[in-house]
Amino acid sequence: MKQSEYLRYDAVALADLIRRGEVAASEICEAAIKRAATVNGKLNAICHPQFSDALSQTSTPDSTFSGVPMLLKDLAQEQQGQPCTYGSRGLKKNIASRDSEFVRRARAAGLIFLGRTATPEFGLKAVTESKLWGACRNPWDTERTPGGSSGGSGAAVAAGIVPMAGANDGGGSIRIPAAYNGLFGLKPSRGRISSGPSVGEAWTGASTDHVVTRTVRDSATMLDVLAGPAVGDPFAIAPPAAPYAELIQRAPRPLKIGVFTSSPYDTDVAKECVDAVEETARTLENLGHRVEYARPEFDGMALARCYLGLYFGEVSTLMDRAKAEFGAHDDDFELDTRLIGMLGRTMPLPDYVRRRQQWNDFARALGAFFEGYDMYLCPTAGQLPAKIGELDTPSHLQVAARLMLLLKAGKLVHRSGQVDQMAMESLARTPFTQLANLTGTPAMSVPLAWTAAGLPVGVQFGAPHGDEGTLLQLAAQLEEANPWFGRYELLEAMI
Repeated sequence: MKQSEYLRYDAVALADLIRRGEVAASEICEAAIKRAATVNGKLNAICHPQFSDALSQTSTPDSTFSGVPMLLKDLAQEQQGQPCTYGSRGLKKNIASRDSEFVRRARAAGLIFLGRTATPEFGLKAVTESKLWGACRNPWDTERTPGGSSGGSGAAVAAGIVPMAGANDGGGSIRIPAAYNGLFGLKPSRGRISSGPSVGEAWTGASTDHVVTRTVRDSATMLDVLAGPAVGDPFAIAPPAAPYAELIQRAPRPLKIGVFTSSPYDTDVAKECVDAVEETARTLENLGHRVEYARPEFDGMALARCYLGLYFGEVSTLMDRAKAEFGAHDDDFELDTRLIGMLGRTMPLPDYVRRRQQWNDFARALGAFFEGYDMYLCPTAGQLPAKIGELDTPSHLQVAARLMLLLKAGKLVHRSGQVDQMAMESLARTPFTQLANLTGTPAMSVPLAWTAAGLPVGVQFGAPHGDEGTLLQLAAQLEEANPWFGRYELLEAMI
């Protein structure tokens, strides 16, 4: 199979070619490996290739994605016998003892695993630059980040290595890379996809797995593959009225959509991100939807504090696990990670519980908003992708080191302005995505705009819990209406 042919097809189309006997699965796998050899040296998207293993894998001919290659994210998507490092030197020795439910269902659907994609340490940043794997780069501008934490997956799909790749989202980590790489990225509802068997609710329910894709139908079909509870899951949510792959073939009903472009944290929002939302609003009106300015009413700074509290607790716990199980030392973790871990270990338990309970306030506020609107529309990110190394400045490192010294000396408390300042620095570029994580609601980034310099810009839609179907229907409608969506011919000219 020629590269130009391989790049033209999404995962659904490739599987159809294999089923009809027009091309062998081995040819498609070889085309994917060849594409990886061509572009990965410039992108650093694949951190753990499994090319030889992939060529020897087989799949059931009549399965949904029989013989289609994909990549797994090197965070939480455990594959038995393979490393899962979470982008950390402290977890280099972590070899999965069993498949995660995500991997088990993906394999049952016939997908062939080419390897694993890079992520920042513990998936903590909206840039994919770890000490373990180095910087991952954006195919549209290799001087810029592909976002995070599913940055390696976003770069690999955008560059045409695979039509879709595993991703997960605890604060925007599916949607941000989708926005930065010109892809479609859906974060499902809490409970839609099982986090099992090792985890009941990932990040206490803030995080969920799925994929980044070039087409809506790949995302919808993969959601059909992945959705549903596993044995021992804490709860199950109602299934859709029909398979998602069927729902997207129906036009959505006329929707009432609330639009906002200002950051919930009162941080700056780039003009390009605002323009993309406003242009999308005009497109929606032309498609027969009702659009007006409106936003959910909640305390943005409180949401930022609650989200950072989740960070603190999860990081300190994962660091402790790495030390206990794999003999990791403090020097095996990056400076920012060590600081966050210290904040977790010094946070009073009542403070953590109060912050976790406050998630209810955001869920109720968003629920009240959805009594009057079917969806919201806002930017996916507040800024364009940062330059490689831009956020890892000497001044930032000095501030982090100083905060660590204050913590060790007992002179820094969690209610201090310095902790709030760190929260703002961490979230200022991507302030729009955390709401969906803490409320457990579905949200998607749709590639509907481009800057004058040729960078993609995504816009975000959010819907009530369990309503992935309407999101996907709208995305399919926008995909059909937008000439940039799924332009495979652009891939060959990239990088």
